[in-house]
Amino acid sequence: MANTHNKIALFEKKQIRKIWHNEEWYFSVVDICFALTESPDAGAYWRKLKQRLNEEGSEVVTFCHGLKLLAPDGKMRETDCANTEGILRIIQSIPSPKAEPFKRWLAKVGYERIEEIENPELAQERMKKLYEAKGYPQDWIDKRLRGIAIRQNLTDEWKQRGITEQRDYAILTAEISKATFGMTPSEYMKLKNIPDKSKANLRDNMTDLELIFTMLGEKVTTEISSQEKPKGITESKRVAKRGGKVAGNARKETEKELGRSVISEKNYLGNDDKKFLKDNEG
Repeated sequence: MANTHNKIALFEKKQIRKIWHNEEWYFSVVDICFALTESPDAGAYWRKLKQRLNEEGSEVVTFCHGLKLLAPDGKMRETDCANTEGILRIIQSIPSPKAEPFKRWLAKVGYERIEEIENPELAQERMKKLYEAKGYPQDWIDKRLRGIAIRQNLTDEWKQRGITEQRDYAILTAEISKATFGMTPSEYMKLKNIPDKSKANLRDNMTDLELIFTMLGEKVTTEISSQEKPKGITESKRVAKRGGKVAGNARKETEKELGRSVISEKNYLGNDDKKFLKDNEG
């Protein structure tokens, strides 16, 4: 069974989405095609390669599974993924001087996962380093990691209430976001001018205050749900709206005190850490 708590790894500063599935890592084939070829349309590259492999009677494609990963629009979408063995076989079909370094990278990622199972704190430390490598300020990183933990608690609570479909998670998340910020995550992505093909995560492009109110909405939703134990998506939507409303009211009060909007059109794409920190400060 797939662990829907997706993660992102980096290979030579390129993002590789991965998911823990059937007790091993599965990696996004499209992301790997881009990392190895830098094709302007990695999706088209993989479709063409997959077609050729099928025509040749190759068994490589059978190693691929459609697993749901976080897409650039912030939604969970089915994506061709393969485990380490499958990826190594796909790499053999891609002419790239980066093949050998990538094989070593795969081995390293697998070893790190074994370490993280034995010591979960290592996973958080490595995530910190990932954000540091991207140039994020330390204060922001601390909030982002806390937000990830709060989000995980919320999804765990939803599972307790019978919510298991990723589509329903997206619906509930949108309800919290609308009540907190007056817009859905996809609308927020457009406001921040985050391109669909950037593979960017909305929360990775939020300022400190945006992260704080996102956390507040999700934490309050978790607390209400845990206390009232709603049944199914309909009742959980009502709880999500209430939790988001608490954060939305707090945001509006904060904006009155600051004399400016908490909602920012700024994104982190292409920014250096000093500029992003300035944006955080308003």
